[in-house]
Amino acid sequence: MQAMPKKKSYGLVRLGKRSVLTLGADLTRELKLTDGDLLELCVQDGKIILEPKKVIPAEQEWFWTEEWQTGEREAQAEIDAGLTRHVNSAKELMEELMKDDE
Repeated sequence: MQAMPKKKSYGLVRLGKRSVLTLGADLTRELKLTDGDLLELCVQDGKIILEPKKVIPAEQEWFWTEEWQTGEREAQAEIDAGLTRHVNSAKELMEELMKDDE
């Protein structure tokens, strides 16, 4: 049997002029919302559901693909394991690469 999600009330809100809703400081603080954040509005069984959403600019969508994120996790694991080297210049990089060829 699936548990019902916990419901927490933040009191009443009044629909203002031009259909504006004010959510209140407690709710925005808990959900870490700031002015200009996007919320998806859905209606389910006569209830209004607002869900915070983040929009990814089209030119950055590639970064958030599962394939790219898998590579990011693998790279971070190698960094965490100490399997990477740091160089300070292109010349130093070339010297390191030449050592690997020997």
